[in-house]
Amino acid sequence: MKKSTLPAANNHNKPQDKAALARSVLKQHRRKIDKIDAQLLKLLGDRFDVVRDVAKVKIKHDIPAFLGGRVNEVRNNAVKLGLIYGIDPDFVRTLYTMLIYQSCAEEEVLKHQALLAKAGAGDKPAAKKSKKAAKKAAKKAGRK
Repeated sequence: MKKSTLPAANNHNKPQDKAALARSVLKQHRRKIDKIDAQLLKLLGDRFDVVRDVAKVKIKHDIPAFLGGRVNEVRNNAVKLGLIYGIDPDFVRTLYTMLIYQSCAEEEVLKHQALLAKAGAGDKPAAKKSKKAAKKAAKKAGRK
């Protein structure tokens, strides 16, 4: 019985050939994605600059880093906007949970630094209290 040999559909059957093909045919798309990623990271940097400004105001007025109502408002607004742009709501919730977690953590670090500066760097109880508050705020952000 004679073996039948089918002609190859293309010359890109090996994994390394597929990678080369991907580099070639996806080059333009990858450049666009890289450009958008740079823009996203710039915007995230801008967002965290504002978070740090907010933290300073919260420290000045003794407002906690974690405000549950605001967390829900931010997350819900993001989900609504995500739907407009065709982004999966679960992904948006996860993304904003991470953003909020990091924002609260950064606020708590600044609060901790302010407490240390106010109490003098040798006030270890203030430092411990601030670290505990940072962990507590981060946990709350993750649960919402």
